[in-house]
Order: sequence, then C-alpha cells, then structure tokens
Amino acid sequence: MTTFEPSLSTSMRAPSHDTPSMADQLPSINFGFEDLRSRMNQFTARFDDFVEKGRKKVLEERNNFRANVGEIQEDQRMKKRDIEILSLKQTQHSSTVAKEAAETREMHAAITTLTTQRDERLAHRDTLRAQIAELQKAIAARRDAQLKHKRYIDGQSRYNEPELEFWESYLGLRIEGLGKEDLLKFVYTSVCEREWEREAWFELDTSEREYKVGELWPKVEREEVDRVLERLNETRDLAAFLKGMRDLFVEALK
Repeated sequence: MTTFEPSLSTSMRAPSHDTPSMADQLPSINFGFEDLRSRMNQFTARFDDFVEKGRKKVLEERNNFRANVGEIQEDQRMKKRDIEILSLKQTQHSSTVAKEAAETREMHAAITTLTTQRDERLAHRDTLRAQIAELQKAIAARRDAQLKHKRYIDGQSRYNEPELEFWESYLGLRIEGLGKEDLLKFVYTSVCEREWEREAWFELDTSEREYKVGELWPKVEREEVDRVLERLNETRDLAAFLKGMRDLFVEALK
C-alpha cells in the first residue's frame, strides 16, 4: 500500500504570525543599490553630456557643411560669372583680332596700291625728266640757232636798211608788227594801176631758219610764192624777195 506524501504547497503552509518567516531567517545581503544608482546616475550624466556634445558637434559640423556648401556655391557662381566674363572678353578679342586682321589686309592692299602708283609715277617722272632734258636740248639748240640768225640779221640789216628805206619811201612799202617777235606784215601800195591807194600785203614768219609766207592778199598762186620764197631762203636777199612779191601782186591785180 502506497504511502501518500503531502505536497510542497501543503507542507509549506503560510506561517502563522507567531512563526518566524524564512526570509527573516536568510542571511542579509548588501547589493549596493545606492552605489549602483549613483554610478548609473553618473553614467547617465556622462552619456547625456556625450549625447549633447555629439549633438552640438553634429549641428556644428552640419552648419559648417552648410556654410562650406554655401561658399562652394558662391565660389561656383563667381567662377561661372568669371567664365562668362572671360567668354565675353574672348568673343570681343576674337572680333577685335578679326577686325584688325581685316584692317591689316586692307592696309597691305593699300600699301601695294600706293607702291604700284609710286613706281608708276617714278617711271613717269623719269620719262618726263628725259623728255624735259631732250626738250631743253632742243630749246638750247633752237636758241643758239636763233641767236646765230639774229646776229646774221643784225649783220645784214646794215646792208638792208638803205634799200628798205628806198622801198618804203619810193615804192609805197611799210612793215607792220603782228604782236609776235618773229612775225611781220609787209603792206604794198601803188600796185594797182586803176586804184593807187589799194593795198596788197603778206605775212612773213622768220621764227625758223626757213622763212615762211603766211596769209596774203590778193590771192596769188602758191607755187609762185614758194618760188620767190625759196630764192630768199637760199640767198637771204630780202630786197629781191620784196621786189618779187610786189611783182606777183601787180600781176594779180591787173
């Protein structure tokens, strides 16, 4: 037959007020709650201080980061502005360089044109100088010939003056100037039997070695005039020439 053992709950019945408790019978243990609490408070204070410092540091770093980002953005904006200014200056510089290049080309073209004109004018000047030199030589030669002819005329005048006076006094001949040094007009009267006062005249050009008869009146055959003039140029006998011209006028007025 099994023996029944009462359960622990039954055996551990609540003690009566008179019976001392088991907790009272346990040895007292000091867990150091006050020290632990103090240490935990200190840890909490240090942790809070660490957290606060970390938060401040994070805020400071965030503010510094924002400031750095702002500075970087401002620097980028300034750099962008500088780039725009440099681009504008580069465009202006390119335009200025192109304009100066065009002006340089125009100046070179103008210089080339002026050089060509100068060379042409120098060549023309040299040609003119050569022509002037030739003309001066011709003038000098002509002047010498005129001086020689003048000396010859002056020498002949001593012989011609008496005869010219004879023609002027007795045969109605007068000599007139025509405003030019080497051009004379010889006027005859008493060449027409019906009209003694009627005049006949001719112009004589003595500017060259060979004398020339210009205008005359009345009209006479030019071949006859040339024949008498040719004799004058050969002999320089002015008296015979004047007599020959008078004879031609008399025949023309008959």
